[in-house]
Amino acid sequence: MNVRTLCLSILHAHEASGYEIRKLCTEGECSYFVEASFGSIYPALAKLEDEGLVTSRVEHQSGKPSKKMYAITDAGRAAFVEALHEPIAEDVYRSPFLLFARHAHLLDAQLVRTRIDGQLARLDAEIEELRKIQIELEEPKNQGDEPSHANDAWVVRYGIACLEVARTQLHTHMNSLIATARPLPSDVARAAE
Repeated sequence: MNVRTLCLSILHAHEASGYEIRKLCTEGECSYFVEASFGSIYPALAKLEDEGLVTSRVEHQSGKPSKKMYAITDAGRAAFVEALHEPIAEDVYRSPFLLFARHAHLLDAQLVRTRIDGQLARLDAEIEELRKIQIELEEPKNQGDEPSHANDAWVVRYGIACLEVARTQLHTHMNSLIATARPLPSDVARAAE
């Protein structure tokens, strides 16, 4: 998948402004799928429009600047489905925390403990946010209705499971990482007594 396919995915559900697409791709629900920088989204939208896969219109707003709204075309819907048939690339996982953990032996134990606590808090916050989204997705909108967005709910449950495994691993084995760090001078003095 690429930025182009990600933009088509968003527009497949509803029309959106470039700003809304950028926000979803960089910090919203779509940021989990592929890496999309600020600088890659607008060129992708322009190319999609040149190819007739999306259209745009200017929407005037009272007291605000006008915004450009994008909508997918029938050709864009077909191109999106075709892109979903392409082989899927390997998942990419990047973690600044793991780079830190790799070099924990160069740091003092208190800093390592602080960074672990921070990572656990971030994981807890991400899990909690996804659980809120899961509840919204799995609730029927009207009595007697089936829950909507079944595939979105499945994806969110998968994300929760991945984060919970990471959290459990970190919490269960954090002391072995802390043990690799340099002891604080006060710990060295206590050990010498």
